[in-house]
Amino acid sequence: MNDQIVQQKHPKGLWVLFGTEMWERFNFYGMRTLLSLFLAHSLLMGKSEASIIYGGFLGLGYLTPMLGGYLSDKFLGNRNCILIGGTTMGIGQLLLFWSASQAHTPAGIATGTAIMWGALLAIILGNGFFKPNISSMVGSLYPKEQKSKLDSAFTIFYLGINVGATLGQFICPFFGDVEQNGVRDLSAFKWGFLAAALAMFVGTLTFLFLKNKYVITPEGTPIGGRPNKADMPADESDSAKFTTANILISFAVLIVLTYGFHLVLGGIGVSFIKAWLYPFILASGISLGFLIMSDKTITKIERDRIWVLYIVCFFVMFFWGAFEQAGSSLTFIADNQTDTNILGWKMPPSMVQNFNGIFVVIFAIPFSILWVWMNKKKFEPISPVKQAWGLLLIALGYWIIATQVKGLGISGKVGIIWLIILYLLHTWGELCLSPIGLSLVAKLAPKRFASLLMGVWFLGNAGGYVLTGVLGALLPPTTEAYVSMEKQNIDLKKVLDGDKEPSGSELYSLAKEKIATTIDYEKAMKNNIDFVNILNNPDSVLTAPQLDLIEKEKLVKVGYPVFFGFKLKNLYDFFMLFVVLCGLAGLLLYGLTPMMKKMMHGIR
Repeated sequence: MNDQIVQQKHPKGLWVLFGTEMWERFNFYGMRTLLSLFLAHSLLMGKSEASIIYGGFLGLGYLTPMLGGYLSDKFLGNRNCILIGGTTMGIGQLLLFWSASQAHTPAGIATGTAIMWGALLAIILGNGFFKPNISSMVGSLYPKEQKSKLDSAFTIFYLGINVGATLGQFICPFFGDVEQNGVRDLSAFKWGFLAAALAMFVGTLTFLFLKNKYVITPEGTPIGGRPNKADMPADESDSAKFTTANILISFAVLIVLTYGFHLVLGGIGVSFIKAWLYPFILASGISLGFLIMSDKTITKIERDRIWVLYIVCFFVMFFWGAFEQAGSSLTFIADNQTDTNILGWKMPPSMVQNFNGIFVVIFAIPFSILWVWMNKKKFEPISPVKQAWGLLLIALGYWIIATQVKGLGISGKVGIIWLIILYLLHTWGELCLSPIGLSLVAKLAPKRFASLLMGVWFLGNAGGYVLTGVLGALLPPTTEAYVSMEKQNIDLKKVLDGDKEPSGSELYSLAKEKIATTIDYEKAMKNNIDFVNILNNPDSVLTAPQLDLIEKEKLVKVGYPVFFGFKLKNLYDFFMLFVVLCGLAGLLLYGLTPMMKKMMHGIR
């Protein structure tokens, strides 16, 4: 497909948004390749805690688009929000650069950790302003009579996302994930974060200088300015009408559900992120749904269409919970249990996930052409069917690699080709689900809710990232853990299988390594053992009486990770968990599509 033909079919503004999003995704995915490794190794948080933080960071990053979408629809407009968000994210990446500059030495870990929290907060807020607004602007480029082009347009836009992701996932690890004499150079992380920061500022400036010339309607009117009632379609209400009572009820629902989810996910000794942040993210989606549905101006058709979006968002959570393991558990597996040699070159483990971006670049245009061709032939499936295919493809990817790691053992390594195949299938699933979801929001959302409902779509992603953190933390001990325990004369396999009762000092070592352990924090605190402080302080030690107490009172329990009563003893069990979750979700969504087709009232 040559440039001339593409530009005849799509407005030039699409390519400006393509480029802006490309650099923003360079920034985000480049940082993502390094974040979990940086947390686990430079800040000494361990893999489980890094996975929890990673999931919380992504969840909040896709919760704030709800706020950014509301501020855009009500006050600021898409353009201003994109500029605010891009600048804030660039500052956040510079803060990560500063954090990594401090954290590669033991003395700088506390300072680096404090700066890291500020950096993640800036990126979360920036993404909230940026993400829903640039996506909703793509839909605004096309008048109603051209809405049939949206699946194709969003697939092309998605190509921009993944061109940036591919560049970021190559360049940031190239500079940031470096080995010296076979040992990871912790001082190098900062250069990867700096590359991400520069990319974000390039993307923001691209939009700033080109928006007025190209991001316009066919009549030449600028798109994405401050909200104007005169721009509303004649057949739609010009603004939402929420009563004070419904706002208060929604807030009460948020509080009650947050506490309810806390009782399920939280508890004594659980980190704040898992105990309160995860429940807040999940509760936000439900309470926001109640608020939107309480708008007095919503018609029956609009209500049905919004219900379709919420049903899809629920199933999308399972997709992203599995897909985003790329930045946590799959990166740790690439680091510890994968032979990453390619033709004599040892690929940095953080770079392996880049195959996803490469495959999107290869297949995005063919998928775009496929949807157009199927539409012309009158047998293009409706969007929820495509998304069900996406869930089934991600399940297939995990099933294939599960068959390869079965019987791998403690020290075996899987060939990198199987991770490449997994990322290929996950990419096909992503192209069936994610750009189609963006397009579906643009088609179904009433204009007065355009950015807010785009925020709702990303809220479904946020719920998925909660699953990312929860499920990623279930990764069974890998080669690295067994090697570490061997150095301390601890037979980890016998301990985990219950064949050996560990001593107090061994239990303490297992807890320090955060290897498949649970700790009775309440009883420990009563006995003057502050485990929270001890585990967060790399130099902490325990006295002999405290070690005896740990052993006697069984304050530390060791076992394989458990999910709803099922022990995950190896990578096969871990991967099959995703096969079951995504496979069942895909089949159920497919079964609901006839009902959803009626609720979409003619929109496909």
